[in-house]
Amino acid sequence: MRVLIAPDKFAGTLNAVEAAHAIAAGWADRAPDDELHIAPMADGGPGFVSVLHEALGGELMAVTVRGPQGAPTPVTLLRHEDTAYIESAQACGLHLVDAAPPRPLRSSTYGVGEAIASAVDDGARRVVVGLGGSATNDGGAGMLAALGAESDADLDGGVDGLAGVSRVGIDAVRRRLDGVALTMACDVDSVLLGMFGATKTFGPQKGIDEADIPRVDALLDRFVVAACGSTPADRRVADSPGAGAAGGLGFGLLLAGASRRSGIELVAEAVDLSSHARNCDVVVSGEGAYDFSSRSGKVVYGVSQIAAEALRPCVVIAGRVLVGAREMRAMGIESAYAMVDMVGEDASFADPAGSLRTVAARVARTWSR
Repeated sequence: MRVLIAPDKFAGTLNAVEAAHAIAAGWADRAPDDELHIAPMADGGPGFVSVLHEALGGELMAVTVRGPQGAPTPVTLLRHEDTAYIESAQACGLHLVDAAPPRPLRSSTYGVGEAIASAVDDGARRVVVGLGGSATNDGGAGMLAALGAESDADLDGGVDGLAGVSRVGIDAVRRRLDGVALTMACDVDSVLLGMFGATKTFGPQKGIDEADIPRVDALLDRFVVAACGSTPADRRVADSPGAGAAGGLGFGLLLAGASRRSGIELVAEAVDLSSHARNCDVVVSGEGAYDFSSRSGKVVYGVSQIAAEALRPCVVIAGRVLVGAREMRAMGIESAYAMVDMVGEDASFADPAGSLRTVAARVARTWSR
């Protein structure tokens, strides 16, 4: 029997590569004669670079950039042929502010711009920036500043630095990126502003108080007017799907001339997931929490759709399963198995790789012929 193993990260415990190998080890424990193909997945957020490196090979390049709160921060870029892949969370991710007060209104994406500049200086003719997991909500202002944007405001001061902004010039950014194809990889459809925008949707998880959301949106709105203009036609970039990704970093990248691609589709293409799905008998995916948000551009849903196109069953192993059987099947999932139910919550967190391996062996008992 041929099995395709294509999980996302288990946030806070295992990255996608570790999760894939743990599932494979458990499956092999129960069904040693099965042929296993491992294809760790990501959607543009944390793990984007490691997953692509596993699939594509290429050269890893370490650079030091300014983190979301100004501290020197190491970032790893992947060079494959003439393309550089950057994981924005490495430069401005939530994990970088865990040990200090989050200060989301002062956190900056400047380090993302520095990483892009490093890739261009290294000769990359295509730069792909994966979005997700950011601690920032500055609309990409810091990133633009690192690439040469000019303004009468402190673009590197987080969203609070945009107070009083009336002018943002990005001609220097476009000159800096001349001849470089810039792509943002994300599966978030949020626009920059409003009820479905970056601040309202993702701000609270970064530490932005509900009471501050209208003021933050007003600052971003002023930034849009200063950078684009005030007419609906001028502002259409802010209303584009994905402009609200990573605290509005998507908006900054779109201003810089980026095109948008689905992160899941980009990674699936890199690992040739469709071909592997057609050549297997069952597809196994996974993530930390399989819930209703999984349908909103997450890896598990993307993998299930590829499995469905190949007419192959897809099963999920997750830390927690928070959807019922009917909803699960509506997402294209045949069955889902929760680690906390099968081995217990304490064991799942104490030994996530071992627990995932144990659960995978039990799943193989059901699904392997």
